[in-house]
Parts: sequence; C-alpha cells; structure tokens
Amino acid sequence: MTEPLEPSPGVRRVSVRWHRIRVAGRAAACLEAGEGRPVLFLHGWGLSHRAYRDAVRRLAESGLRVLAPALPGFSGTARLPAGDATLRGYAAWVIAFLDAMDITEPVLLVGHSFGGGVGTVAAHDHPDRIGALVLVNAIGGGAWTRDGDQVRPMADRSLWNWGLHFSADLGRPGELARVLPLLVSEALPNLVLDPRAFWQAAQLARDADLTTELTTLRRRGFPVVVVWSPRDRIVTEASVDALRAALGDAPTISVPGGHNWLLADPDRFGRVMTNVVEVADRARGLGRRRRWWRRARAARHTSRHRISHGTEVA
Repeated sequence: MTEPLEPSPGVRRVSVRWHRIRVAGRAAACLEAGEGRPVLFLHGWGLSHRAYRDAVRRLAESGLRVLAPALPGFSGTARLPAGDATLRGYAAWVIAFLDAMDITEPVLLVGHSFGGGVGTVAAHDHPDRIGALVLVNAIGGGAWTRDGDQVRPMADRSLWNWGLHFSADLGRPGELARVLPLLVSEALPNLVLDPRAFWQAAQLARDADLTTELTTLRRRGFPVVVVWSPRDRIVTEASVDALRAALGDAPTISVPGGHNWLLADPDRFGRVMTNVVEVADRARGLGRRRRWWRRARAARHTSRHRISHGTEVA
C-alpha cells in the first residue's frame, strides 16, 4: 500500500509504502519511503515502525530510501523463537530482513533507543552488511547513574524507576500532546497482542551493556555517530558517557529534547539527520583510511619479520 504525504516546504514529495513480507519464513511488517541510498531505521522499545512514520518521511526527503521494519514481536511482525530472543537474535533478524528486501549493499543503520542496541550488535556481527551506524538516544552504555567514582549498572535500575522517568520525559506540554497519542496507539496494542515479547524486549533494553561490541567497532575504525538529548532520563547521561567512552572519538551531536524528541519534532529530526548522514559519510571515509593504514602497517611488519628470518624472496 502506498500513502502519498505532503512534503515539508522546499523538499521533494515522498510517499510511504507499507509492506507485509516474510522474513526467515515468518510474517513481518515494514514501511518504506523515498528513493536513493538505502537506510535502515530501527524503532525503539514498545513502539513500532508506524509511530515513526513522520520521522522516516523527513529522513527520506533528503534523497534516501528508508526501510523501517517492525521488529519481532511488535505490530504484526512475528516474535522471535524463544531461544533467539536476545539482542544478537534481533540483529540476525535484521540481516534476514535485508535479505528479504533484496538489499545487498552495506546500509546506513539508524537506531533509536532499543533499535540502537540492535543496530550495534548487527554492525558488530555483520560489518559487511552495515556500512555506518547512527545511535539516537540508544541503549548499550550499560551504566545507570554515577555516585562519585562509582558507577551503578543499568541492570540495577528497577522497572518502576524506568516508568517514573518515562513520565518525566513527557513533561513538556508540546511533547506530551504529540508523543502521548503515539505511545497509546502503538505501545498498548503491542502489550496486549504480545505481552511476552513486549516485556522480554524491556528486559533486554534495561540490561544491555554493549561496551565490548562498541569497543570492537572503534578498533575496526567502524563509522559511528552518536545523537543524544540532555533531557533524556531513560537513556541517562551516565549511560551515554559510557557508550561514548567505548567508542572513543565517535562524532557526537546534542539535540534539545527528551528521549522521544524525534517523535515530538520530526521536522527537527529531518534537519539533524541531514547533517548526521554527512558526518557519518566523513567518518566512513576516515574509517576506510584507518583500516588501509592498519593493513599497510601490518604488511610492513610481516615483511620485516620475513626478512629478519631470511624468508623474503625476490
């Protein structure tokens, strides 16, 4: 199904196309918008691709083909088998989704919140399929709060504390008016239709510590851009600090708002992402140069080693 939408002033018209497909033999839902370089957008916990329709459209208006699936267990996509209900299982599903959509070239992956954690694992496990990564208020830092020199892990955070700060994240009237209806229309049906998948994903999000994977991405020179908003009380400052520390010198962009700022202001998301894609492309070029330099340095080391052992041949 294709749904034409009015574009923002000064940008070209795009349409949103809704698909029902099979991924690894199981039902799945996704939306697609725009044309051009493929971008994979992964939604946050409890929601689905539908809640991000306007944000995806704004991203596509910059000349990109954006694919946004509903992750397993949400909005019509079959839940993962019990043994695969891990972040690694979600990441493997993402690759199967790309296969189902006939996407063979490396994609730019944009992940919000829980989707950022899934994207991190996908980039770590399948670097040939993910060309660059944008983490938007993403889980994975593993830290909850800092008390002096002591850092408490996110796994110590109770679910009621999550709920308390989730309410605070919606504290501003403008954001509340726009975001709350999306949360009610998306999160509640997901909870009712598949409560097991809903709470499994919540547990994965709360406990996620992906600093090992993030450190590996840094060592590979893999391009990652971090986007975060200072009023976010769901992904805390301590968590994003730990995430950034694992990534080293990854470019970071600060955006006004709370955890769901891109739902509250999709126009801002479109403007921010236009810059972010450029930053990601520059980081990708830098990453290629770094990998080339490391391979060249390793080759020179191997050559010197062979010479010193008398194994170099003309």
